[in-house]
Amino acid sequence: MGRWEPGSQQRLAAAALELYAEQGFDQTTVADIAARAGVTERTFFRHFGDKREVLFAGSAELEATFGEAMADAPDTDSAFAAAGRGARAIAAMLTDIDHSRRRARAIAADPSLQERELLKMAALHSAAAEALRGRGVPEFTAALVADAAVAAFARGFDAWIADGGVLSDHVDAALRTIADAVSG
Repeated sequence: MGRWEPGSQQRLAAAALELYAEQGFDQTTVADIAARAGVTERTFFRHFGDKREVLFAGSAELEATFGEAMADAPDTDSAFAAAGRGARAIAAMLTDIDHSRRRARAIAADPSLQERELLKMAALHSAAAEALRGRGVPEFTAALVADAAVAAFARGFDAWIADGGVLSDHVDAALRTIADAVSG
């Protein structure tokens, strides 16, 4: 096993997803993942806190990007338009549909991972609401708009996993559906 081989984090993530698909999340150990990736367990823990974090490692970056895109939106944008910018910004970060599909299947197969996914989505909501409050949006409105933006991202993501295409197109469609529903 090479001590400083580049790409170990990506190999570990790929190995974990393969093993979760083959033998299930609960039956897969960190040792299994490290061996499949050709690294040591110590290398695994340099990149991930535990075997669940392989699936959720980019969450903090998504939250930051969501909030930053909303904060950077023009002052003339409505709260919903700014939140839409945030949802589109995180959609642009996710381009590997095969990885996203494998990840979604692993999460769907394990209740503890489903719970973790809900917690991560709640954190995404908090980041969105905080960014909206930073734009001067009142608390109640910020929470509702954050709900809508996170729901648009989540429904767009589900459509992307099911139908393919480009994630941001699916998120845009979800945002338009929400806007049409509330204006009609």
